[in-house]
Amino acid sequence: MFTTLHFILPHSFPSNTPFSLLAVPPQGAHMCVRAPLFLSSSSSSMARKRVILSTRSSSNVVMLLIVVVFLHFVVSLGEPGGEADSLLKFKESLKNADKLSNWDRAKGPCDGDHEIWTGVLCEKGYVWGLKLESIGLSGIVDVDALSTMQNLRTISIMNNAFEGTLPNIAKLGALKTVYFSNNKFSGEIPAAAFSGMSSLKKLHLENNMLSGPIPAVLAELPRLMELNLENNQLTGPIPNFQLDRLKIFNFSSNKLSGQIPPSLSNANGSSFSGNEGLCGAPLQPCAAEKGGSSGPPVAIIAGVAVVVVVVLIVIVIVMSSLRKKTSQASNQAAAATGQAQNKDATARSLDRMEQGRASPAPSSSSSPDHNSKQNVKLTFLREGGEQFDLPDLLKASAEVLGSGIFGSTYKAGLPSGKMMVVKRFKHMNTVSKEEFNEHMRRLGRLSHPNVLPVVAFYYRKEEKLLVADFAHNLSLATQLHGKRSRKRPPMDWPTRLNIVKGVGKGLQYLYNELPSLTAPHGHLKSSNVLLDTAFKPVLTDYALIPIVNQEHAQRNMISYKSPEFKESRKINKKTDIWSFGVLILEILTGRFPALQQSSGTDADLVAWVEAALKKEGDAQAPVVFDADMGGTNNAHGEMMKLLKIGLNCCQADTETRPEMKEVVDKIDEIKEKDGDDDFYSSYTSDGDMRSSRGLSDDFKTINV
Repeated sequence: MFTTLHFILPHSFPSNTPFSLLAVPPQGAHMCVRAPLFLSSSSSSMARKRVILSTRSSSNVVMLLIVVVFLHFVVSLGEPGGEADSLLKFKESLKNADKLSNWDRAKGPCDGDHEIWTGVLCEKGYVWGLKLESIGLSGIVDVDALSTMQNLRTISIMNNAFEGTLPNIAKLGALKTVYFSNNKFSGEIPAAAFSGMSSLKKLHLENNMLSGPIPAVLAELPRLMELNLENNQLTGPIPNFQLDRLKIFNFSSNKLSGQIPPSLSNANGSSFSGNEGLCGAPLQPCAAEKGGSSGPPVAIIAGVAVVVVVVLIVIVIVMSSLRKKTSQASNQAAAATGQAQNKDATARSLDRMEQGRASPAPSSSSSPDHNSKQNVKLTFLREGGEQFDLPDLLKASAEVLGSGIFGSTYKAGLPSGKMMVVKRFKHMNTVSKEEFNEHMRRLGRLSHPNVLPVVAFYYRKEEKLLVADFAHNLSLATQLHGKRSRKRPPMDWPTRLNIVKGVGKGLQYLYNELPSLTAPHGHLKSSNVLLDTAFKPVLTDYALIPIVNQEHAQRNMISYKSPEFKESRKINKKTDIWSFGVLILEILTGRFPALQQSSGTDADLVAWVEAALKKEGDAQAPVVFDADMGGTNNAHGEMMKLLKIGLNCCQADTETRPEMKEVVDKIDEIKEKDGDDDFYSSYTSDGDMRSSRGLSDDFKTINV
C-alpha cells in the first residue's frame, strides 16, 4: 500500500522546469495527499484534504512531509490489509498448512464479523483471534509476524505437532488467552516469554514435554485466572500464586518438588497429584512438619525400651527357679516383637509402594511366630474370588496412579497376573476397629454391575487399605479431559448416554442398599467413575463419609460443595443427586466443573450452562455441548432432554430436586436418536457450531 502525493501545477508552468520537494515548490503549485482506495472512509476523507503549500517557507514543506509519512504509518498499522500481510507471513513459518489453503491476500481474512479464512475469528472486519486447532500443524510459531496485529486477543494451537521451545508470547502483549496444550513443546519455559502480559487471563500448556522450573513471573501476572501445566516434566517448587486471583489450575503429573505454597493449600489434591516430591496440604505433610511432631513417639519408645530392659533383668534373676515360666514369657515377648516387626515392615513396604517401587514382603525370618503374620493379613469380603495375602500384594510391582484427597492410589500386579487397585487412606476418623470392620463388611455385601466392589481391606490404627479390581480404561475424567490419541478418541454421544445411565443405576442401587447413610456415595465426581474396556461405568470411593475425618471431608469431598451445605452446613438425601446433575453437565459439555478445582468455589459449570440457555434459548443450546462429541446427528432433541435433567438435579432448593428413582426413570427414556430426523436441524448452522472450547472465556481447566 502506498500513499500518493500529487502536485497540481498551474497551466502556465513549463513542463521541463526542474524542482525539488525539499526546496520551495513551483509558484502556484498545490500538493494533494491521496489515500489508497481501500482505506476506511474516515481515514480517506482525512487524507484527501488538500493542503496548500506556502511558497514562502521551505520548512513548512519539510514539516508537512513528516506529518504525511506519520499519518500513512498509523493508518497502515490497523487496517485489515496489514493483518492479511501479517497472517501470510505467519503462515510461511508453518508446516503441513494445507488446511489454510484459503488464506488468500486478494480476499482478506474477514468480511465484517464473518470469517473468510480458516482458523481466524473476526469482529467488525478485524482479526481478534486465531483458532488453529487439531489440523496437524508443525513448524515455528512466528510471533514476530503477528506482533503488528493490534486487535489480536486470543490464540489457540491446541492438538497439533509443534516442537521446540515456547515462542516469546510476550511480544503479543495484548493477548488474553493462550492455548498451546497437546503439542510437543520442550525445554524450559522462558521467564521472558510471559513477562509483562498484564492482560493474560488464561494459559494452557498441558500435555507437552516442558521441563525446568515454573517461572515466578507467572505468579506475578495480575489477571491470570486459569493455569494448566499438567502432564509435563516441570521440576522445582511451585511459585507463590494467589488463590483469590488464580481460580483454576492444575500442576499434576510433573516432577515438581518442595512444599505447596500456603496460598494453594485449600485446593483439591488432584491438582498436585503425580508429583512425588511435592508435600504439604492438601497432600502429605512435609518432612519438617512430621519431624516437629516426632518428639512424643521417640520418648514413648525410649520409655518402652527401659521397661523392656528392666523386665529382662527381672527375668534373668528368677531364671533358675522359673525356667518354664520364663521360657513361656520369652516366647510371648518374641511373638510381640515379631508382630511389631511385621507391622513396621508393612508400613515401610507401603511407603516404598507409594513411591512406585517393588517391595519385598515381611519374610519368615522377621516373624518368629507364624501366627503373628495373621495380624498383617488382608480381610477378604467376598467368597469365591482369588485369595492373596498382604505380603503377596506388597511383593507385587507397583505403579502410582495418583495422590488424592484421602491418600495414594496405586496399581499392583499379583503373581497370577491379575491387576488390583490399592487405596491407602490416612485421613480416617477415630472409628474403632470393630466399627470399621462392620462398615467394610456392609460394603462387601454390595453387588451391582455399576458399583466397583471392595475386595479386601487392611486395618491399622494409623492407616487403612482398601483393595479393589483394576478398571482397564481408567477414569471418566481421563476420558473426558485427558490427552487425545488414536487409542483414546473423544467419546461419542451414545457412549456418554450409556455412561450416564450406568452411573444413575449404580447410584440408585446405593440409595436402596444404604438407606441409613445421608449421602450414600458422598464423593461422586468424574474421577470416581471408572470405565472398563467396553466403557461400562463403575462407581468407586462411595460410602466413605462415616469413616472419614469430618474436617477433612468437609474441606475436600464433593457433597460438601453442594448449595445446601454452603447455606446450612448440612448435607441431606438429595446431595448426591446434585453431584449427579453436575456430572451429567460435565459429560455433555466436556468442561471440568470449577467445584473440583479448588475448595469453596461455586458450581461454575451449572451457572455457565444456565446463563447460556437463558441468553440464547433452546434453539441455540448446542453451543454448550462438547464440540468433540461425535454421533450427534439427529440426536439434539434427546441431548437437550438429558441436559435439562442435569440442570433439574442441580437446583439449589433441595425441595424442588427430583428423587433419585425419578431421575433414573427419566434418563432411561432417553434414546440415542430423535424421533423426528428433522427435529432441531437448525442447530447445525455454521454460526452456531463455530465456538471453540479452547477459545471460550469460560474454558475449563483439567483436574483429577
